[in-house]
Amino acid sequence: MVSHICRVLAAVFVALISAGSAMALTVTVTAPDDLRDDIRTASLSATLADAEDGEAPRPIDILSAAQADYGRIVALLYDRGYFGPAVSITLDGREAASIAPIAAPSAISTVVVTVDPGRVFTFGNLSITPAAPTAETTEGYAPGEVARVSVLRSATKAQIDGWRQAGHAKASVSGQQITARHPDATLNAAVQLDPGPKLRLGRLSITGQSAVREKRIREIAGWPSGATFDPDELDKVETRLRRTGTFASAALNEAETANPDGTLDVTATISDQLPRRYSFGAEYGTLDGFSASALWLHRNIFGGAERLRIEGEVKGVGGDTDGVDFRLGAKLSRPATWRTDLEAFVRAEVEQRDDPNLFARTGVLEFGSVYFASDDREYSYGVGLRRSKTRDDLGERDYTILTFPFTFTFDRRDNPLNATSGYYAQAAITPFFDIEGTENGVVTTLDLRTYRKVSNRVTLAFRGLLGSVAGPDLTVAPADYLFFSGGSGTVRGQDYQSLGVELSPGVTIGGRSFLGLSGEVRVQTSREALSVVAFYDAGYVGAESFIDGSGEWHTGFGAGIRYDTGIGPIRFDMALPGSGPGDSSGLEIYIGIGQAF
Repeated sequence: MVSHICRVLAAVFVALISAGSAMALTVTVTAPDDLRDDIRTASLSATLADAEDGEAPRPIDILSAAQADYGRIVALLYDRGYFGPAVSITLDGREAASIAPIAAPSAISTVVVTVDPGRVFTFGNLSITPAAPTAETTEGYAPGEVARVSVLRSATKAQIDGWRQAGHAKASVSGQQITARHPDATLNAAVQLDPGPKLRLGRLSITGQSAVREKRIREIAGWPSGATFDPDELDKVETRLRRTGTFASAALNEAETANPDGTLDVTATISDQLPRRYSFGAEYGTLDGFSASALWLHRNIFGGAERLRIEGEVKGVGGDTDGVDFRLGAKLSRPATWRTDLEAFVRAEVEQRDDPNLFARTGVLEFGSVYFASDDREYSYGVGLRRSKTRDDLGERDYTILTFPFTFTFDRRDNPLNATSGYYAQAAITPFFDIEGTENGVVTTLDLRTYRKVSNRVTLAFRGLLGSVAGPDLTVAPADYLFFSGGSGTVRGQDYQSLGVELSPGVTIGGRSFLGLSGEVRVQTSREALSVVAFYDAGYVGAESFIDGSGEWHTGFGAGIRYDTGIGPIRFDMALPGSGPGDSSGLEIYIGIGQAF
């Protein structure tokens, strides 16, 4: 009994000792102001001290972190051009480097990191040989520039990439001589490269679990066997596989060694996405009303990466836009049809528009294809049959036409969901031929957007929209091809589709020409996910096919906020009407997901 009590007391004593040793840790960094924060960020000791898990770190962990900090801090200083630093790390006054791990103190409360970086070194004599036929220049890699290790590493990588671009897949560093000259604070570097032989692409092996037939995977990949090795070709193959939307990952790995015949084999590791996807979206405007959309997608419906997409949309519910719009469509697409980068599709759609000045019910059947010319450039073309029943202030009309749509898209935005730089351009030309009820003609639309970041927190965004219907007279042109302006997609603050062509008092129809202009100033707040936006929109509609200024303009302006969710910002805008004919709508509110453009 006595021995049991002794054991309990001993356990309590040990627990108290352990609790006493688990004291709060303080880390102090003494260094020049421009380095102090970065040194603290690099320090594992500071990371332990700043941990918020509620538990004090163990002494052995503090010692291990402090001893690792020497190398981490020196590496940071080397990258800043300091090649003669003095680094001291003390644990309760004892230099961490002098403490053996097996003799770790029972308690550590204070870590002091003291750094004297010394002089800044600059680059002296530099050479990377042999130089690649073509290689990107590296900013900061020149005599007299601050001698940053990361710059030297980047310059070496650029030369290796240049050799790989020239077909030398196994280019590598074969030797290097780096000398820090302390008397004149310069760093000389001589790097020797071994380009290796020029190689050709060999066999493509496919591994991983996929429900897509291997033959189809190869057709989609478009593997250029026998061509001179080019890393850009590998990137293209990966892009083709990912672009289908069927594969969750498609990674290409080069063989370690080349084949005796001068070819290099590559392995593609494939894994599938879930075969089906569902999505739902909603938006609300005080005048536009409530809108909802839904999507069902099958990514591999026939085993060849074919996609079946069925989607529907309802708009104008509870709004002041005269009626409810709806759209229901299905699209079946097949990648790598007829040629590697060509995707064929068939599309069927029914749509109803019940706007203030137009009612239209339309059915479309279209066959076409999309050619992916590059990562940021694509072209689509097809042939379609379009049947519509329309009603406007001129009365009811039915028409049937044959269409030949062509669309050209260039997307060079840095982020399509929330762009801060680059541009987007889409031009669509649709010649149509009368079968019944109208005349031959052509519809042309242009959508131009550009973005510029003028400071770390301020982005300017501009959009221009252009539309034209040429051929038939205004009174016999397909009514649902004509243009109106007003609402969230054109001029915020103005009534939805409120601006058209007034033929006579009480008789307003769409115009054959349209011009829309929008500008936004987007300012990111100190809370990075939150931004404020000011905007101004203008719209023009005319009876003429090509804008001559005889039509009418209206404008709107306002402000809003954006909250970035990672998958696109949530948008809240308030807008007022500016100039323009007709009644003003007053304050309008728009809520949605994604930027306005």
